[in-house]
Parts: sequence; C-alpha cells; structure tokens
Amino acid sequence: MRIEVAYALAQGAIQRSYDLPVAATVGDALKAACADPAFAGIDVEGSPIGVFGTPARREQPLHPGDRVEIYRPLALDPKAARRARVKQARALKGALKGGK
Repeated sequence: MRIEVAYALAQGAIQRSYDLPVAATVGDALKAACADPAFAGIDVEGSPIGVFGTPARREQPLHPGDRVEIYRPLALDPKAARRARVKQARALKGALKGGK
C-alpha cells in the first residue's frame, strides 16, 4: 500500500511516498523515513507524530493513502506568545492615550 510521510519546515516541507505491506503500522512508515536521506537529521523517533493531523501511536495500523506527519517542536509556547501580544497591545494603547 502507498503512504506518505511528511515533515514541515519553516521554508518548505519534506514529503515522500513509500510502498509498504498491507499490515504496515505508523512505526513501519517511520522506519522507511529514517532510511531515506531526505529525513537525515530529523529526530524521527523522539518527535510527536500523527496521521492527517490526528495524534497517532507507532503501533497504529495504516490505511492506503494515509499521510504520517512528523511534528517539529514549537518555536514559541502559544501561551507565552499570547501574553507577549497582549503586553505589546497594552503598551501601544497606553502610549496612544498618553500622546493625546
């Protein structure tokens, strides 16, 4: 069966197709990706994974056409990013009030 393995980068994505046996699992797809030079330097074993955006376990069976996704770490914690945006907006609002 044909499946895809994908890894998103800031400047693009790595996406490869593999032919695996019918009873293949997410772990089998990751092993195929590890053997591919395109995925060199990516922590395939330590990264969170999913299938079509849904978290997955390595023992989860695959279906023809599935896309296994290897997720990279967040550049910034979403809560910290929101706090920073609120702080910046409040500072801007205060500067505008003070300038009138």
